[in-house]
Amino acid sequence: MQPPGALEPHPTRPAEHEPLPLHTPPAQLPDLESHGNSSARYWWVWLLVFGLIGYGCYRLYLYESSKQAAIASKKGAMRVRNIPVAAAKAHEGDMPVYLTGLGTVTAFNTVTVKPRVDGQLKTVNFKEGQYVHQGDVLATIDPEPFEVALQQAMGNLDQAKGTLAKDEAALRDAQVNYVRDQQLFKDNIIAQQQLDTQKATADQIRGSIEADNAAIAAANAAIASARLNLTYTKITAPISGRIGLRLVDAGNMVHASDPNGLAVIAQIEPIAVLFTIPEDQLPQVLQKLRAGAKMRADAYDRDQRQKLAEGTLLTVDNQIDTTTGTSRLKAIFPNENGALFPNQFVNVKLWLDTRHNAIIVPAVAIQRGPTGTFVYVINDDNTVSARPVKIGLSEGNDVTIEDGLQAGESVVVDGAEKLTEGMHVTLRGTGTSDSDGAGSPRPGSKRGKRSQQQ
Repeated sequence: MQPPGALEPHPTRPAEHEPLPLHTPPAQLPDLESHGNSSARYWWVWLLVFGLIGYGCYRLYLYESSKQAAIASKKGAMRVRNIPVAAAKAHEGDMPVYLTGLGTVTAFNTVTVKPRVDGQLKTVNFKEGQYVHQGDVLATIDPEPFEVALQQAMGNLDQAKGTLAKDEAALRDAQVNYVRDQQLFKDNIIAQQQLDTQKATADQIRGSIEADNAAIAAANAAIASARLNLTYTKITAPISGRIGLRLVDAGNMVHASDPNGLAVIAQIEPIAVLFTIPEDQLPQVLQKLRAGAKMRADAYDRDQRQKLAEGTLLTVDNQIDTTTGTSRLKAIFPNENGALFPNQFVNVKLWLDTRHNAIIVPAVAIQRGPTGTFVYVINDDNTVSARPVKIGLSEGNDVTIEDGLQAGESVVVDGAEKLTEGMHVTLRGTGTSDSDGAGSPRPGSKRGKRSQQQ
């Protein structure tokens, strides 16, 4: 052994031609030992990485577990909770079928009040917009010129009568002379010429009498005309109705040939409505009219919410408008309350037929989905079921069900947006599903509903 501190002799390198030993001594692997020591020095880094990965997986597991628990809890709560809804029962009723059309109110008669004689307008006796009756004096024309004309005509009549009386006396004298001359001629006292002259004189007087009668007739006609013109100085209402604005003021000269007249009277009791329907629906109306049916017509406002008046169909136009493909119809309304006014826009519903024992539900109960229309039906166990239905006629807040529903079944009319198949529900204010909803019609009631033809 060498003493401490002595240098270790360097191993002798084998010669190139000498073979290498099978096992290398540890002293000959310095690099491998150095690398192993370096890897062991960073073991804590790998441990931290794997720890973070494990913690992330744990947190992900907790998140998914809480999410599934919340979903399960929500589903359980939905299954347990009762949804408050309003319901109504389907009932049987009468649903009239009708046609609808756009219409315009027109006066049944419209008259322009005009003077029938020329003269100065003396007074105006009506107020603008006033309802006048037939025969009411609306205005007067100065009657003095016509009174003078009447007096003159009466004077002419008296003169013609005086002339007639004179000629009649002359005729009687001529006739007496003619008879006397005939006897004298027989006695050969006078000549034939004198007899013929006397006869001609009598005939001439007869002609004068006929002229006098004609003059009397003309005088009587003049008197009648003067009296008629004097009557025309009072301008009266030819019909009953509402008078419009005054077009001429008192003091102006008016003439029978004036185009505008004094005012316009529109007859509004009764009143008419002109409306149109498609030409495809015209045969149904004509069939009813040929059968002598009295078809009811209802006038509604622009929004079709308020019924203004009830009337009957009067007639159908004699041709179809080729530009619009529609036919014009005329209905008449009593209009005793004055709800209709000339040139007013209305919607007309013309009744055709009545469908009896129809299943009726409120229109708000109808739901629409990808597969079509359906309603939520309340079962005996207070659960709801989505049932497909086929809608028929509709009117306002009601519709008829052609298929899918029976009378007496309760349907949801409010709160349907919160429902799904099988949910439990409670009727608002009742707590049971056997009671009718607020304002729901009783089953089997006969309600005279109007329904539009589909």
